[in-house]
Amino acid sequence: MKKQTYNVRRAAVLGAGVMGAQIAAHLVNSGIETVLFELASKEGDPNALVKKAITGLKKLKPSPLGYPQVANLIIPANYDQHLELLKDCDLIIEAIGERMDWKKDLYDKIEDYVADNAILATNTSGLGIGELATVLPKALRHRFCGIHFFNPPRYMNLAELIPHAGTDAWVLDALEAFSITALGKGVVRAEDTPNFIANRIGIFSMLATMHHTEGFSLGFDTVDALTGPAIGRAKSATFRTADVVGLDTMGHTINTLATTLTDDPWAKYYKKPEWLDYLIEKGDLGQKTRKGVFRKQGKVIEVLDGHHYRAADYSLPDEVKTILKIRDWGEKFAALRSSEDREAKFLWAMFRDIFHYCAFHLEEIADSAREVDEAICWGYGWKQGPFEIWQAAGWQQVCDWINEDMDQGKAMVNVALPAWVTDGREGVHGIQGSWSAARGEYSPRSSLPVYSRQLQPSRLLGEAREHGETIAQTDSSRLWTLDGDVAILSFKTKMNTINNALVDDINAAIDKAESDFSGLVIWQPKGPFCAGADLFGMATMVQEGRLDDLMSMIDGFQQANMRLKYAQVPTVAAVRGLALGGGTEVLMHCARVVAAHESYIGLVEAGVGLLPGGGGVKELALRARINTVTGDSFALLQQYFEQIAMGKVSASAHEARQFGYLRPTDLVVMNTEEILYVAQQQVKAMAESGYRPPLRYIQHPVAGRTGIANFRAALVNMQAGNFISAHDYVVSDRVATVLSGGEVDPESRVSEDWLLKLEQEHFLELAQMPKTLERIAFMLKNGKPLRN
Repeated sequence: MKKQTYNVRRAAVLGAGVMGAQIAAHLVNSGIETVLFELASKEGDPNALVKKAITGLKKLKPSPLGYPQVANLIIPANYDQHLELLKDCDLIIEAIGERMDWKKDLYDKIEDYVADNAILATNTSGLGIGELATVLPKALRHRFCGIHFFNPPRYMNLAELIPHAGTDAWVLDALEAFSITALGKGVVRAEDTPNFIANRIGIFSMLATMHHTEGFSLGFDTVDALTGPAIGRAKSATFRTADVVGLDTMGHTINTLATTLTDDPWAKYYKKPEWLDYLIEKGDLGQKTRKGVFRKQGKVIEVLDGHHYRAADYSLPDEVKTILKIRDWGEKFAALRSSEDREAKFLWAMFRDIFHYCAFHLEEIADSAREVDEAICWGYGWKQGPFEIWQAAGWQQVCDWINEDMDQGKAMVNVALPAWVTDGREGVHGIQGSWSAARGEYSPRSSLPVYSRQLQPSRLLGEAREHGETIAQTDSSRLWTLDGDVAILSFKTKMNTINNALVDDINAAIDKAESDFSGLVIWQPKGPFCAGADLFGMATMVQEGRLDDLMSMIDGFQQANMRLKYAQVPTVAAVRGLALGGGTEVLMHCARVVAAHESYIGLVEAGVGLLPGGGGVKELALRARINTVTGDSFALLQQYFEQIAMGKVSASAHEARQFGYLRPTDLVVMNTEEILYVAQQQVKAMAESGYRPPLRYIQHPVAGRTGIANFRAALVNMQAGNFISAHDYVVSDRVATVLSGGEVDPESRVSEDWLLKLEQEHFLELAQMPKTLERIAFMLKNGKPLRN
């Protein structure tokens, strides 16, 4: 069988525990029908246990499901009755408990039911793949490997692929391509060593942090203040991450290191701290038991201190805060080393020992430094991997510092750095690839065909980057092209928000695309797609009495969106992350949307006391196709009305389609790195098929006065239930007016321009209200809406 022919039409997950059920959820997010197996219940319905696990998916936060109904694609099954279902599965993922005897029994049980073309993979994080292969029936060994997802699998980008000596090459290639495109993962191939790559480095990083926490007598809360976003790591930092992962799970992972790496120079540090044993023994396992290193008492976050809890204190010394703001890693480390603050000394000691560990073990655990850095970034949420940080700080300078500290007995171990580290190099990543200590050469990126779909992949420090050809550039945007055929517009404003200058740039981009290109893609290389309008600029206009300027801004934005909709060439929005307010209105007016699954889309203006003013309400009104004040069309309109009034944001791109923000013809792509490729392909396909803009809506049936009355009745109920405030009522009433076409007879027809005019009028009215200005000020200061 050739890897190119491998398709997953149906999958199976063996084991409906925390990870197994969530892996099944992510498979169905991708549209793959998935059979989820669990032990048969001893009483009542044999599928009771697996059904409970599926129901539990809807209660987890963050949700593993793109939208609740997708859980219906999961087929409940048990090993006693349904093994025949495996025969139709192209991919089988085993995710049961980490016991060799349990896994052997399961493998023996399923042997006769695995299809000839199916891949069997294990999600183990603690058992060796080669060791597991020895207990696997021989007929399955060549199609067997490890695929290690990180929790929660929907949101954590990393998937580690681990072969054993007998794994067929096509299995890894096929599974890598599938994991990237169908599941949206960043794939790293790991060696079959204890805890693979991410957990080997990540857990050691946590152990080193814990070691130095005790050595410098710091509190867990202080360390989390130091080791989170302040140094480019996840918000959960160190000890909160332990709580989220599960303290028992972490203890098990540490035990794996301790029992399998007895000859490791750092072996004496592979042990659970006293406080971890204490919490595990008490059953306080972190987030899943609502108590671990941290706990919440009312609104107060408390942290473990000894065997008691106290209020968490995340304050840091002023000098340390100043050092943390230094962007240059070399300057930052020099300042940390020279500081007298124990918090600063702690940070340098932590980084030093992580660098030392990574360099020493690179040859054993990974093909190259790339796999280490990508595994840590994708699996642990670091912005830069350990080798990238080391290289950015000045490779040889950091080498000198590590050696100096070892000479003074400050490092965790006194083991010489590998010879390749001190050979005068400037780093491990460069235009030729990343350093492979095992092969003594630089290793280029993978040449698998799937990577040709990533036109602008995230790059490591020092790697060559493809910037494309700039066509035009302003302070607000860049218009550019990769191939000379499709123009790409990328915003450059803060959070890619929309202001007057950007509106001008959108119009200019459309002009250029219509004259010189096949079409236009709107895509952002970083940050959200668009966080909406420039609220500060808008509020300033109102406060300064420049209402004509505000009206001009609204009108200009509306007309720019209408130009996107009726452009003579196809316009495609390539969306990932947040698309709020005006950002949603931009994508709604493009001829096509290509949205990453992890796109969170919504008309959220009600949160600041406004209604959408860029044509968003108008578009939903048109999409509802109102032709009567009763029936499905009006029910759909009422759904749109309530989601605008509540400021709802979709939990995924699939849910955005349910909300009306995406059309049936719009595409959902699982991998964010592929949306630019797919968007360009959409432009080219539409252009080659003789694209013509849609017919302009000149007249449109409306609900009119009767519709407004029905909406207002719903508003009364929403206010009575305390779902909306008095000001929300005012906003929602204006939304109802626009959706219904205004105070006209229900049989009337109004133009698209009429609906835009209604939006303008009500937007301007709401923008001048003191409560709206108060809400805008609150949002700008706190980053969240004020609901009162």
